[in-house]
Parts: sequence; C-alpha cells; structure tokens
Amino acid sequence: MIRNELPANTLDDAISDRQALIAERVRQRGFQTIAELASHFDVTGQTIRRDVHELSERGILKRRHGGVELPEPSANLSFADRQILNLPAKEQIAQAALRQIPNGASLAVSIGTTPEIVVRHLTKHRDMKVFTNNIMAALSACTLPSAEVHIPGGMIRAGARDLVGPAVEAFFAQYKVDIGIYGVGGVDADGGLLDFHEDEVRVREAIRLNCRKAFLLLDATKFGRAAHVRGGHITEADIVFSDYRPPQSVAETLSKAGRDFVLCGSEEAA
Repeated sequence: MIRNELPANTLDDAISDRQALIAERVRQRGFQTIAELASHFDVTGQTIRRDVHELSERGILKRRHGGVELPEPSANLSFADRQILNLPAKEQIAQAALRQIPNGASLAVSIGTTPEIVVRHLTKHRDMKVFTNNIMAALSACTLPSAEVHIPGGMIRAGARDLVGPAVEAFFAQYKVDIGIYGVGGVDADGGLLDFHEDEVRVREAIRLNCRKAFLLLDATKFGRAAHVRGGHITEADIVFSDYRPPQSVAETLSKAGRDFVLCGSEEAA
C-alpha cells in the first residue's frame, strides 16, 4: 500500500545553500554546463566555477570540460558531504517516520544521515531508548529529554562517523527493540538492497533481525544507485519511507508482499 504523507511544516534547517542545490540539480538532471548553472542560479560563470571546484574537491561532483557531472559511484561519500545532499527530502522522510514512533519506544538506529535526522527531531518524545552505531545519532540522542543512549565499542570510521564489524553486530544482537531504523546505499531494480561494504550489510541485518518493526528510509537517490554489495531485500522492512515513488517493479514487489510504502513529499524534480 502506498500512502501520501506530507509534513505539517518545513523546518528552517532544511534549506540548502547554493552548492547543495547545484549538487541536487546535477543528481536529478545529469551533466550540466557552467553556463546552464550560471543562468539558473543567476550568478556569474566565475561564481559557479568556484562552487563546482569545491564540490569536485570534496568528491560530491566531478568536473568535465565545460561543466560538471556526478562522480563514479565506486564508494560512498563522507557523512558530512552526504548531509548536504537532498536535505529537504531527508527531512520530510524523517518527519513521516517520527509520526510512527511512540513515546517510550526502544530504537535501533543504523548508520547514515537520514536515520540521524530522525533521532535529532525526537525532541517531543519521552523516555526513549536508543541503541546505535551512528556516532552523530548518538550525540543527537544525548540531547533528548529522558533518553537512554547505548553505543557499541570499537574503532570509529572517521569519514562515515560510525562503527561497524563483528562487535557491532553482537551489540545489536543483545537487544530486542521496538523499532529498527535503517537506511541503505542503494536499491536494485529487483528490490535487492545494496551497500558499499560487507560490514555495513551485516550490521544492517543485525538491526533488522532484532527489532519488532523495521523502518527503511530511502530518499530518491537510492533507487538504481550502483552500490555493489548485495544484502537483504526491500520487502523485509515493515514500512518503507521515501520522497519518491519506487520504480514499477519495486512497487509491485512491495504490494505483493503486503508492505506499506509511505510517500513523504513532492515528486517533482528539483
């Protein structure tokens, strides 16, 4: 079942700067010339070249003669760089998920920017228990009223701001939580879930197997994204939240499995 669920309001921190908008425009439309971007944003070509240079230096975009395009998806971006991409959609997804989380719930929260946004906005919830390997989500949970926060031990992946590995899998296996909240690197055409590292898949599966209800959070960039490590399937989540309708093949698979798909925002391309 596909349900439309628009947020009641838009948060101020969901407004992207020009560089984030450039990155999102290239993601939606593919290769863009410097002239096209300068015209669209009503700035000089020199200004756009500076923006493109910085985005390319950070690995978010790739410069090409006369313009810019998306880089080859051989690895995931850093947490900080992913934070600025498609931020309004991630906020919409997080707000929709929040409405499905009751007070006093125990949550297992995976790596990724969208799960962290969910935790950050749990400010009106009380008596929450948060179990997470997402360092930014743990820090956000520490600011919540009456929240209990649990994290595993181990070495932090500095760029991703998280922990993975056998100890993290064992950490999640110790608990049976009410809701598991996780993202994914990509979704294949057959509904298979994809990530960039085997450890990420195993930890995500540990969360799913040890929760009573599984929430999968997907912004539109994840459909068809070429992450290369396969593990799990979209139908294994109880509810899928996204800002975009899935491809027809995935929608049919979800419908046959009786899973809910919550459409969280506008489907108009930026």
